[in-house]
Amino acid sequence: TAVLGVISLAIAMGTPPFSGPFCRADCYQYPYLEAVARWPRDYYWMFPAMLFMLMYMVWTAGLHESAAPARKHFSRLGLLFATMAGLILFSDYFIQVSVIQPALLNSETAGIALWTQFNPHGLFIALEEIGYLLMSVSFLFMGLTFSGIRKGEKALRWIFLTGFILTILALVVFSVLYGIHREYRFEVAVITIDWLAVIIGGSVAVKFKP
Repeated sequence: TAVLGVISLAIAMGTPPFSGPFCRADCYQYPYLEAVARWPRDYYWMFPAMLFMLMYMVWTAGLHESAAPARKHFSRLGLLFATMAGLILFSDYFIQVSVIQPALLNSETAGIALWTQFNPHGLFIALEEIGYLLMSVSFLFMGLTFSGIRKGEKALRWIFLTGFILTILALVVFSVLYGIHREYRFEVAVITIDWLAVIIGGSVAVKFKP
């Protein structure tokens, strides 16, 4: 899980934005039909990201199974939110590579602007925000699962809880600063926070085997 997270994050961070607030030159405008030229370069990161979502659900299931009986009510909720997050995000990425890009290549452009990843306030960004917010909620419950008595459990507890707190703070800050015009600013922040939490948490879990 941690390895897939590192690969996905590295490729995503190395993909330059061609629309929205972080675009600096040659920016795509509505209806973003120029995006057809970005296949497959701007979609590479989605393939390991889809595997990452599947592995995150599996990893969370493993943490649930290893949880102390008295705390399984927390881990069960964590697994529930992790499953919702994983399925939403997997579907979001799968739609981009299996529906949106083939449609652009075949000049089937009706409705594409609403779904393409290049729309900074489109459905792709909205689903990512929902998915990663749900993932952060899973962090909250998985953090409460661990008592913090053993070294590895204590580290996981604070990694998960910190990930949740930072996500909520980011949502509040970007919502206050930009309101409904935050576009993908929060999405970039929450992806970075959540993926780093899973990468670091996965590394700790392997080392200490809670």
